[in-house]
Amino acid sequence: MAKHNELGKAGEIRAREFLLARGYKIRSTNYKAGKLEIDIIAEKDDWLVIVEVRTRSTDTFLAPEESIGLQKIKNLVNAASSYIKRYNWMGETRFDIISVMPDGNDYKIAHIENAFLPPVN
Repeated sequence: MAKHNELGKAGEIRAREFLLARGYKIRSTNYKAGKLEIDIIAEKDDWLVIVEVRTRSTDTFLAPEESIGLQKIKNLVNAASSYIKRYNWMGETRFDIISVMPDGNDYKIAHIENAFLPPVN
């Protein structure tokens, strides 16, 4: 496995641990809707939480959360819509970003709740 893939996998594991430690229930990981994918789908306080995990070895050029463009947002919204319809979710939904960066022998984790609203079109 390529080093960047290993880093990404490690980041997703840390993000799941982070959410679980804060009382979230993990409903799905790496949910696929066709070619679209959601890293983590969690639930807390009757909210469905769609989580994009961004792992970077450095924030020299962009912080991990700044690397999400409009097309990625649209893809997340479309994949979330698929999940919501498939599992008949009737509650509220929000989109979060968790950024993960190695910090010595540990990881620096930032959780941005309600990171964006779905685009109108």
